[in-house]
Amino acid sequence: MVDVALVVAIALLVGAIVGAAVPMVPSGLLSLAGLAVYWWGSGLAELSALTFAVLVFIAVVTALVEFFGGSIAARAGGASWVTTAAAAVVGIVLMLVTGPLGLLAGLFGTVFVLEFVRNGELEGSARSAVYTTVGTLASTAVQVLLTASVLLGFVVAVFVL
Repeated sequence: MVDVALVVAIALLVGAIVGAAVPMVPSGLLSLAGLAVYWWGSGLAELSALTFAVLVFIAVVTALVEFFGGSIAARAGGASWVTTAAAAVVGIVLMLVTGPLGLLAGLFGTVFVLEFVRNGELEGSARSAVYTTVGTLASTAVQVLLTASVLLGFVVAVFVL
């Protein structure tokens, strides 16, 4: 008989990988949900506490990267907190209208313009905008790798160990 908790957990974990590459889909939270569904559905016994804790830790790190990766990259490039917040809002709005390219263009353009207005420095503004855009793309790649690690760890723990 097919275990419903197992099927739902795997679906959520696979969805987390797909969601990591799609903006606005909470991949880390989907991974956490998949782990919780399985652990609860199996009577808290199928996964060891240590395995569960490690997988949850990776999922939490994924969520943190998802929520703060772009901001950290913007700050590393020298952008202010106000610029970072404005870029996030503009990027999300443009993403809803034009998709992922709108997100990247909105981030780059907003950071560049606001940092140029704030500092009047062309090179520094461009550096901040590039850091933000590249950081957002790198954040996505890290999310995909982390969510895939959670799925792989889960599969090994459930089917091999």
